Amino acid sequence: MQLFLNMAFIFLARVCDVTLSTVRILMIMRGRSATAAMIGFTEVCIYVLALSRVIGSLENPIFLIAYALGFSAGTYTGGYVEERLALGYATAEVISLSKAELLAEKLREEGFGVTIVEGRGREGVHEILHVLLKRKDIPDFLSIINSADQQAFVSIMDTRKILGGYFSKIKAK
Repeated sequence: MQLFLNMAFIFLARVCDVTLSTVRILMIMRGRSATAAMIGFTEVCIYVLALSRVIGSLENPIFLIAYALGFSAGTYTGGYVEERLALGYATAEVISLSKAELLAEKLREEGFGVTIVEGRGREGVHEILHVLLKRKDIPDFLSIINSADQQAFVSIMDTRKILGGYFSKIKAK
């Protein structure tokens, strides 16, 4: 029973510390260094506790397997948590061959700020919608695009910081 409890502890500790590592890096990327430092403290405490159990029992390779499986599961869990948190902002560019004005109107009705610029493609001049949005709003944004123009080309990029403009007026919502 003690063997199973040690394996479970090592596995779960690694899931937690690797998940925290992912969130810590996300906080650093978003400019939240103080939060990242607190997460890092907790992460390292958990890591040392798990590693000490493995190092203290090298004669039992099952602990090493639990440690490695916990790392893998923590990597997966960290990615899942990062997607659910959806912290920060994104920049989307939408190219519609024939419905740019309709898309812009629908997006603006839903509170998105839209800037339209002209671009030239292989098939001539096209309007490009430039939209800044919160990452958590991406599913709603894509739903609006898909309902209005399933042929639209959409590119979404991570945005580190936004200053001023229309976005500053709507971000408090």
